[in-house]
Amino acid sequence: MWRELAPIGRHAGSGGYRRYAWTPADADCREWFRAQAEDRGLAYETDRNGNQWAWLGDPAAGDAVVTGSHLDSVPDGGAFDGPLGVVSSFAALDELRDRGARPARPLGVVNFVDEEGARFGLACVGSRLTAGGLTPRDARELLDADGVSLARAMEKAGQDPDAIGPDPERLARVGAFVELHVEQGRALDLLGRPVGVASAIWPHGRWRFDFRGEANHAGTTRLQDRHDPMLTYAITVLAARKKARLAGALATFGKVAVEPNGVNAIASLVRGWLDSRAADEDTLAGLVASIELAARERGARDGVDVRVVRESFTPVVEFAHDLRDRIAALLGAGAPAPVLPTGAGHDAGILSAAVPTAMLFVRNPTGVSHSPAESAAEDDCLAGVSALADVLEGLACR
Repeated sequence: MWRELAPIGRHAGSGGYRRYAWTPADADCREWFRAQAEDRGLAYETDRNGNQWAWLGDPAAGDAVVTGSHLDSVPDGGAFDGPLGVVSSFAALDELRDRGARPARPLGVVNFVDEEGARFGLACVGSRLTAGGLTPRDARELLDADGVSLARAMEKAGQDPDAIGPDPERLARVGAFVELHVEQGRALDLLGRPVGVASAIWPHGRWRFDFRGEANHAGTTRLQDRHDPMLTYAITVLAARKKARLAGALATFGKVAVEPNGVNAIASLVRGWLDSRAADEDTLAGLVASIELAARERGARDGVDVRVVRESFTPVVEFAHDLRDRIAALLGAGAPAPVLPTGAGHDAGILSAAVPTAMLFVRNPTGVSHSPAESAAEDDCLAGVSALADVLEGLACR
């Protein structure tokens, strides 16, 4: 499975993946998922929001145990973020069959569409729509960098954008959702353990900072006469790093757009996107407020107008304690599996408001993620498959 999936959407120059929602690479990934389901005799379906499902047993019976993740990527992302969870889910079903396990509840594998938000700027679109956390109107109006709407992209890919929206009937059939994911950090490596269990997801969000100055000639405008938004932006980036360090939190400006974007022109507009995360919501709110204040203070000195818009926010997610503790015990061979928090958002976090959810992490020896350098050892991946099979057997089988 891994060899078949690995070439899809891989960029020859960077070695990373560009599997963006509703593109040809995404279509190839979706076809791969469908083929895996049919090869195993699983019932395959695509829901109203474009998420793919594969079922062992009848989901209409309810109280199903579902596993899976996503197949899309960030720009030039790594091979494991998302796909490891989907591949491991099919492999775990194979292992259950090899064990002769007899499911007493329906078992499902899911591929949530557009988890990374790389194309349309909003993460977890498929799961947000399903759980009612994103309105159909807002979703259809999302635009990519070329001005293509989500609705148009879905239609071109053969999915009906008029059908999208909350799917409470589907979620009511799910008794538990367990997502396996490569760890995006080094906690397991430092503990010397191949597999862990998530305790919570830090609250996180994305904020757009608009710095509006005055376009002018780079070669003729005196420094003291400039209203340069690039300068204000640069100072804000440095302030974000310092204030995040002092707060014990995270703040990253990872995307920027400049107008008119000429080498010999002072910019008229710099637009930067802040990703910020913290252990609790009060710390996060205070951090973002302090970054905004620093931007406005510097903007006043530079003659630059600063506007801040919150584009997305996900509150802290505490995974269902009883499910988390049961899974940790199922994986404990002499000692329970390590339980650790994460600063990364996931579909499991979005669904947690409607369905009991949990997550397994597989060791990442370098801690690098969202990069071609993302890695996991084969033995650890296999340990993750066995752990997921143990969990599915414990939750769903006689």
